Amino acid sequence: MGMMGSVIPNPEPCLMKYFSFKIVILCILLPPVVYIFSVQSLETHLKNRYTSEIENIYTGDTHALFEGSISIRDSINKNINLYLQSKSLISWGVDVKVTVTTKRDTILFPAFFENDATSLLQPDPIQIATENYNLMDEGLILNVDLKVVHNTLISNIILIFYIFVSFTILYYHYRSGLIKAKQDDIEKEKEIDRLLKLKNIYTEKLKFLGQDRKKLTSEAKKIKNQMEDEKEKASRNEDEMIKEIISLEKETETNLALQIKQQEEIDSLKEKIDRYTKSLQKESRQKTKNHPSIKKRFDTIYKNLLINERAINGFIDLTDDMKIKVEEIIHQLNEDPKLVLIKRKVFGKKGRETVLEVIFAYKGRLYYRKTKDNKIEVLVIGTKNTQVKDLEFLRGKGIGGR
Repeated sequence: MGMMGSVIPNPEPCLMKYFSFKIVILCILLPPVVYIFSVQSLETHLKNRYTSEIENIYTGDTHALFEGSISIRDSINKNINLYLQSKSLISWGVDVKVTVTTKRDTILFPAFFENDATSLLQPDPIQIATENYNLMDEGLILNVDLKVVHNTLISNIILIFYIFVSFTILYYHYRSGLIKAKQDDIEKEKEIDRLLKLKNIYTEKLKFLGQDRKKLTSEAKKIKNQMEDEKEKASRNEDEMIKEIISLEKETETNLALQIKQQEEIDSLKEKIDRYTKSLQKESRQKTKNHPSIKKRFDTIYKNLLINERAINGFIDLTDDMKIKVEEIIHQLNEDPKLVLIKRKVFGKKGRETVLEVIFAYKGRLYYRKTKDNKIEVLVIGTKNTQVKDLEFLRGKGIGGR
């Protein structure tokens, strides 16, 4: 185990798993391909740029041309030559050929020198201006032919740049594969060490299992002897066991009958619960149905009162006798509140409205107050059983507090 842990594995075989030949081939083929497209793109770009710039300057000052102070040929040659001399890329390997002609194929650039007698004479400005005008009237055609020459400074820079990028990609790909391969080797070492440790642990466990097997074999023999003894006892006590089995069967039948009876009682209770639930649902639906009609009746009969929703819901929950008693009080409140016997003021502290409590039918409770416009508002109708919740409701509405 110690020797295996000290061995440094060779990462090269594992490296091939992470080294993609597609990337290698791409890095080899990419520089020349991209170089060709780059050169073509550069040629197109420079041609368009040079053409646009030459178009703006090659004729020069038209005022001087029409005055006859300079011929159009001299002006074009001078301007184009100065422009080409200002472009450093031409010395780096960009070959530019410029021609300027008229539509009648008269060549204005490059210049061709004429050895005639008239060239020795003093030029006539009017003649030069006329010639300039005629040539410009024919229409000038500018043609720029540009080419990036191979094996020159600019083309070599482009190619070397793409070769450098390709080698950089290849280098980082190789380095990434090497790191992953080393990581794999480290993981393999750890896994080998883990397996060797497990091997030692399981070897120790096998020793203990061998000892346990001996113990279990000895105990099995003892149990076997005990079973034989029990068989002998069982054969002797067979009659007693049969009697006991018969007794157990009778007890089982008795328990089964009891279970059946209990199940019948459970089913009966379930039916009662269902009937009670349906009765509650029916009562709830009836209550919901009666609510609008009761509210409408109260609003029609007791025009001097305001009846709260809580009071209507409490009225619906009362028994018929209690409904009669409480409606008698409601009638008195509507006609003459002085006739109502008030038990106590439930609220009335500083900053709170006063709520009055009236008792009816012994257990019944009615709470009301006087509004700002001198009307009576019945807030809650309930019983002694609902008194705690009713008071909480009144406090929740912010009417008063203890």
